[in-house]
Amino acid sequence: MISYKYSQYLSKSNDKMFDELYEPGQSTPHSGIYRCEGCGKEATSVLTHPLPPQNHHVHTPSQGQIRWRLAVWG
Repeated sequence: MISYKYSQYLSKSNDKMFDELYEPGQSTPHSGIYRCEGCGKEATSVLTHPLPPQNHHVHTPSQGQIRWRLAVWG
């Protein structure tokens, strides 16, 4: 889970960019922290760089495929 200490550095957003799911290795659409939908693992990725690949971490069958969701945009 992503943690923070100083809330004054963050603001809540309802932007649709936080609703999209992205494939492993896909070009990063927004620099920030991404969270895996299946297991909750987080990774930082930079605009236009590839999101972490399929072999970034291993899932059990019950966790399904790796899919990344933007959690913190910066």
